[in-house]
Amino acid sequence: MTSHDRYSHPLSERYASREMQQIFSPRKRFGTWRRLWLALAESEAELGIDISDTALEQMRASLDSLDLERAAEYERRFRHDVMAHVHLFGDDAPEAKGIIHLGATSAFIGDNTDLILHREALGLIRKRLVRCVAALADFAREHASMATLSYTHLQPAQPTTVGKRATLWIQDLLLDIEELDHRIDALRFRGVRGTTGTQASFLELFEGAHDKVDALDRAVGQRMSFESTYAVTGQTYPRKVDFAVQASLAGVGASLSKMGNDWRILAHLREVEEPFESEQIGSSAMPYKRNPMRAERMCALARHVIVLAQDPAFTAATQWLERTLDDSANRRLSVPDAFLTLDGCLVLAENVATGLIVNPEVVRRNLAEHLPFMATETILMQATSRGGDRQELHERIRKHSMAAAARMKEGGAQADLLARISGDEAFGLDEDELQALVDPVRFVGRAPEQVARFLDTTVAPVLERLSQEAQQLQKAELHV
Repeated sequence: MTSHDRYSHPLSERYASREMQQIFSPRKRFGTWRRLWLALAESEAELGIDISDTALEQMRASLDSLDLERAAEYERRFRHDVMAHVHLFGDDAPEAKGIIHLGATSAFIGDNTDLILHREALGLIRKRLVRCVAALADFAREHASMATLSYTHLQPAQPTTVGKRATLWIQDLLLDIEELDHRIDALRFRGVRGTTGTQASFLELFEGAHDKVDALDRAVGQRMSFESTYAVTGQTYPRKVDFAVQASLAGVGASLSKMGNDWRILAHLREVEEPFESEQIGSSAMPYKRNPMRAERMCALARHVIVLAQDPAFTAATQWLERTLDDSANRRLSVPDAFLTLDGCLVLAENVATGLIVNPEVVRRNLAEHLPFMATETILMQATSRGGDRQELHERIRKHSMAAAARMKEGGAQADLLARISGDEAFGLDEDELQALVDPVRFVGRAPEQVARFLDTTVAPVLERLSQEAQQLQKAELHV
């Protein structure tokens, strides 16, 4: 079969970045296995196990000389992936053949590798989030004072500003960064625990020396840059950890879906548009269309991340006693897919956030159409202050509002509320005075000040702490 004759995963072909694919690649996984075997051997040697310097040198020299075709041949023979790589590593480091995997079980390799990869993948997700926050912060600052119509229940509400609305997207992402910070800090090493977590094999290896077993556990973890291990385990690390990690990913997915849906609604209103290349086709049948394709794809991918969080919940709930293997096939699918899917979603989010297009005249027109209705209380108070009867004026403005609204809904004409009020002598207000009363700046409250304060006091410290490592990440290629 050629590559065109078998299933091709959309995550690797269309969505996920090269960096995230590399983290979950076979070479990265099996290279981590070898580093764990080396850390185990080095630590055992330090604690008195007879392992020669030559064996360790050969292991170090062959950490990345992986012949995955030979590994596949071994696996076909042994029907066991870990033992296939034990033999392959032994071929590459013959002096170490007898001590590779000494005292360990498959979970030592598999679970500890998963924790290492999860930590690295969480770090990449956090970098992408920071880049999105930085792009949206620039957008919010630029449009901090641009008045726009806000909505509740997707019905016209009160004016806000384009920048203030963007701060709501940013705040969700900042909460996600806080969650990822916690999740990364809370991630621990499974450690050197033996077949069912009792460390019996290592206690025998060290002839009953409990202190050496503890020292081995600490040494291997430190070599793999973990300061702590889970206090107790069965054969595996607690599967609740996978659930916690994927719940955090689902939280990011929820934020991105909310933001993507907002962009889609604003595209419908023609107020904000996502980037659109000069030769991009919006529709095969309707050449004039500029569909919000990237935001739609964001929402689709985010939904998948959210749904995938159920898998580890069920896995954690159905582990039997010290371990059952029905987690294995599921985790091979659900864990990488969650990271790869969210990664692709964030690539899209950054792409759109760095190129959001605002149509100021459309924003102004949409607000102007509804603002007179929202300003009726202000108009009422102004007219009352000039000696008008509030109750009478209230009834008049109610009737004018209903007539103007009917004109919009039934005749499709522009609302003429201000013209009706200026023509009503009971109010004593001319058109210029009314226009001054419905200046949008009067109705956005503290939105511009809130944007400035939020960016300076809340966003800036996060970017200062994390933006340097995020900037080292190259902008991922977007497959549209």
